[in-house]
Amino acid sequence: MIKRFIFFCLFIAVATVLGLSFYLQANDLASCSERPGIGENCQKVDAVVAISGGDTNARANEAIALYKNGWADLLIFSGAAEDKTGPSNAAVMKTAAISAGVPASSILIDEQSETTKQNAENSKTIFTENNIKSVILVTSGYHQRRASLEFGKRANGVKILSHPVKSDKDWSLLWWTTPTGWFLSVSEVVKIVVFYATGVIQ
Repeated sequence: MIKRFIFFCLFIAVATVLGLSFYLQANDLASCSERPGIGENCQKVDAVVAISGGDTNARANEAIALYKNGWADLLIFSGAAEDKTGPSNAAVMKTAAISAGVPASSILIDEQSETTKQNAENSKTIFTENNIKSVILVTSGYHQRRASLEFGKRANGVKILSHPVKSDKDWSLLWWTTPTGWFLSVSEVVKIVVFYATGVIQ
């Protein structure tokens, strides 16, 4: 009886970790190669969008890598300043992209967004103004599902492809081994539940 109980507990624990990992880290490019191909979600898009928060540098670097590998001809960075006395996160990401060789003319920024909802709303304005119909959305693994839900709701009519950063300072394949990993995953699930229940989420 005790062995069965232990086995049951282990099964639940493993299923929970795998379930959360799969659900939160939505990745529409999982079956694609490094560069655009001919698969349904593996073709070139109009823009790559990176939203700040968490490990902003890792998100920006992933978006820049996608740009350099030919996934889009345009980069969009969204995020207000964490420190109001300094530049916006979007401006910092733009500077990193330019330093990596991306032309400034290929970068658009939203410097006002302080929440995921605002990221989506303000990016939608950029999409409309620039006739953008398809994007790859880049954020951290734990944040990807919720960000995709927000963008799907706010940016109606634009194809949103999810592509999370594989690993950053807050999240990795071993997220379940740290208190931070559990806090991030559980809090995201709660926020997603709120999204479905009310349609209002930050």
